[in-house]
Amino acid sequence: MLAKRIIPCLDVNAGRVVKGINFVNLTDAGDPVESAKLYEKEGADEIVFLDITASVDNRATMVNVVRRTAETIFLPLTVGGGIRTVDDIRRMLSNGADKVSLNTAAVRDPDLISRGAEEFGVQCIVVAIDAKRTNGTSDAQPADAELIEKVGHPVEYEVYVNGGRTPVGLDAVGWAKYVVARGAGEILLTSIDRDGTNSGYDIDMLKRITKEVNVPVIASGGAGTLEHFYEAIAEGNADAVLAASVFHFGKFKITEVKNYLSRKGVPVRI
Repeated sequence: MLAKRIIPCLDVNAGRVVKGINFVNLTDAGDPVESAKLYEKEGADEIVFLDITASVDNRATMVNVVRRTAETIFLPLTVGGGIRTVDDIRRMLSNGADKVSLNTAAVRDPDLISRGAEEFGVQCIVVAIDAKRTNGTSDAQPADAELIEKVGHPVEYEVYVNGGRTPVGLDAVGWAKYVVARGAGEILLTSIDRDGTNSGYDIDMLKRITKEVNVPVIASGGAGTLEHFYEAIAEGNADAVLAASVFHFGKFKITEVKNYLSRKGVPVRI
């Protein structure tokens, strides 16, 4: 079995790391470059850098912050937020990113997934899926009738874009299968309902999606205890677990998470 990855997430707004609850009520959590350096020392396997307001503000990702972060650490770096074109992907990779995370742009232009995978390789293309539980109905203005037909209307989980602000009428499980078919090499799956709550990952959503795709799935949203990390891997079949607030505010160190998982029999790099 491959080693499971522990990934701190740097949600960045206006050049600072921030963290909220359910994607709102943001609290300052420090400098992204200094945070990345700390997490590398603690044993992080990767870093995810998300410019969380780039899409909703209709602006480009903060390249200077990405470059400074990439120059400082020697870990794989995934960058997302405001990436809309193949040129944007190229710009991030040339400024030090190892992978790019597509979310809003992937929904608006699914061909971007394929074009990115063809030009840079599937290993560079992560599709981030922000999803929320639904009762089977949606107030969304569907982005594209043809895409809805291919993916399906929300059954239990609906896809949101623009930093978790906008529902798009797509079923999360169907969307996961579709983006993998288009060339996504990895999925970053975030539960909006659990984000920042410390109440645990959405194991049901994880299981539904890991069962249907053959690429690594990163669990995100809800980590609050050491057991939550284990549950995401052992029950949700996640290939990696991502967290933010428990690391940013000092509840756990990455070494604590890894040691706990190792004692539970989970292969990790220590």
